Amino acid sequence: MKFVMVPGGWQGGWVFDSVAAELRRAGHHVEAVTLSGLEPDGPADPGRPPNLDTHIDQVAEIIDRSDGTPLALCGHSYGGMVIAGVADRLGDRIDQLVFIDAYVPDDGDSCWSLTSDSFRDLFIAGVHADGRWVAVPDGLDPRARPHPLASFVQSIRLRAKPGDVLGRTFISGGAWPGSPFADLPERLRSDSAWRVHEIPVGHNIARRDPHSLAALLGTLAPGFA
Repeated sequence: MKFVMVPGGWQGGWVFDSVAAELRRAGHHVEAVTLSGLEPDGPADPGRPPNLDTHIDQVAEIIDRSDGTPLALCGHSYGGMVIAGVADRLGDRIDQLVFIDAYVPDDGDSCWSLTSDSFRDLFIAGVHADGRWVAVPDGLDPRARPHPLASFVQSIRLRAKPGDVLGRTFISGGAWPGSPFADLPERLRSDSAWRVHEIPVGHNIARRDPHSLAALLGTLAPGFA
């Protein structure tokens, strides 16, 4: 199976390094994406921050050039906004859609509208320097980079629903302070189209328990017994 993995705010594809290594050892293909503007050496054009559409276009290109291998599109946190937009366009190319403690938007939602007050405060405080880029919060990896505010506040436009994809999975990190996802697992459990799992280590599951995350993702592969 091929896994395309989209990180959350401020982070790059490197956040999935340990998860990807385990999945590759199990015989899977993995492409971990660093979204536009979050490159290690900084954005190509700081004066023109990418928005949500830019990130959806970027990941849609990756899916569009896939070779027909069964594909799981995974997004962490803000990455849920991106994978929802990609699935809306290319749902027939995706076998599994996996939200890793991530936003699950409906049409018209934004990261801003779905997040918690503590994150809205963080966005506003972080963008005061230039009004365009949200500074890296304390405690993140040194490789993290300022995140474009435009991608956090732009509303998503969805014509279909993620349910058009063969499988939908939400992986909760459990309860953590300021979580925007506190009520989401219970709501999704009431929908038969969703599978809900919990790895109760907090928000950054890929960094805190890559083994459990890789093992759970591996169960999504066709033929898993």
